[in-house]
Amino acid sequence: MDKFFQLKKNGTTVRTEIVAGLTTFMTMAYIIALNPNILVGFDKQSDPLWKGVFLATCIASAIGTICMAFLANKPFVMAPGMGLNSFFNAVVLNIAAITGMTFTQSFQSALVIVFIEGIIFIVLSILNIREKIVHAIPLGVRLGIGPAIGLMLMNIGFGSNAPLNGTTIARLPDEKQTEVTVTTSFQAMRDFFSSLTASSARDKLGDNYNMMILTVVTIFIGLFAIIALNHKKVKGAVLYGMMIASAIFWAGEAIFFDTNPFEPLKKATFIPPFREMADTTLFRLNFKGFMEIGWFTIITLIITFCLIDMFDTIGTLVGTASRAKMLDDKGNMPKMKEALLSDAIGTVAGSVTGTSTVTTFVESASGVEAGGRTGLSALVAGMMFLLCMFLAPLAAIIPTAATSSALIYVGILMLGNLKEIKFDDISQLAPVAVMLLAMPISGSIGHGIGLALITYTVIKLTTGKAKDVTWLTYLLSVIFILKFFVAV
Repeated sequence: MDKFFQLKKNGTTVRTEIVAGLTTFMTMAYIIALNPNILVGFDKQSDPLWKGVFLATCIASAIGTICMAFLANKPFVMAPGMGLNSFFNAVVLNIAAITGMTFTQSFQSALVIVFIEGIIFIVLSILNIREKIVHAIPLGVRLGIGPAIGLMLMNIGFGSNAPLNGTTIARLPDEKQTEVTVTTSFQAMRDFFSSLTASSARDKLGDNYNMMILTVVTIFIGLFAIIALNHKKVKGAVLYGMMIASAIFWAGEAIFFDTNPFEPLKKATFIPPFREMADTTLFRLNFKGFMEIGWFTIITLIITFCLIDMFDTIGTLVGTASRAKMLDDKGNMPKMKEALLSDAIGTVAGSVTGTSTVTTFVESASGVEAGGRTGLSALVAGMMFLLCMFLAPLAAIIPTAATSSALIYVGILMLGNLKEIKFDDISQLAPVAVMLLAMPISGSIGHGIGLALITYTVIKLTTGKAKDVTWLTYLLSVIFILKFFVAV
């Protein structure tokens, strides 16, 4: 174990890596149920397609993460990317509207796009082209990626947690209107701390106000518990803090809402839906339906998926590796090629099993903060995804408020890398400042990096330092300008 994962060389132990892997998994376990909800529908849990996507989420996440463990020996964990899955769902609905195919047939057609994207990334990774793109990102921008991701994590942590039910009128692909119940969520910063008084917040949220109170209290108790445990140098402080926060939330549900937090386990099934997956998503790539979309749309969609996924992955790897002090003096991460190849393999695995683009998850930073430094922690998280094919109901009862505590804590720590930025150099400061705002507001790591690259390039051009910019940086800036303002 030590020889293969080089534990001593990386200053870690088996116990630390296991705790780190469990920590990362717990902070991102929400994706197991949320991904099929987004791709298929929040009220479709009994649908065979939903069950197929659920299983595909577990399997593809495990494959990509285990590849990361053995090929790159890095503590990074993968799963279907947030944002990309929402975009995938929109694409599926558009395909259904354009071609008249059923939702399932359109879903299978969209999987072809993800499959092609994964193959392209495998080729680019083997040819070192993706690694060259990483090196084309200016050092100042690379140093700012970690803090920007930190703000994004804090934004997620202070974001949605308590479900609020409401009714809306939805237009289905067949143009019929129907009244459906949707689940939205409050944001602690926006809906709680922005209210002038407690009474104004209560008036706005009505019956949901008490749940909001419990959620906010849980977030901060968990956060302060993690900080206190870390100050005491307790190994696994993040994981223990999440457990404390979970206990607080469960107790609050039982005491103040007369709700059994473990009630869902009574009706839960622990038998993986292999048959439903085989019938709906497993190797169900619909190439015939894919060709009906039209070549211009096909090319546009492939470019969009590739561009967003590439820079989301690059940003996560660079930002998290920076926090773990895995970057060399030039800001480059060893075995970047293998890490990017693992990501590409995960995407292909996702397409053939039945889910949207698999990418490196920013929540990996929580495992890094727990001490994860090698692929052993990734292997642990990957095995947990496989176990969740049988134990998904257990992962589903982890309160999102508890995971928020971990995300906020890690986000705070990642801001520390700002000290590496040369604040007296506007060509470094301005791109990083733009990125610090763009990532949490847009919710996209790739978009944040794109805006930073454009800012950097324009500043160099207008200050007479055009020769400082490499040709590849110019090309990436132009591509992002086209992405934002013209074609894609």
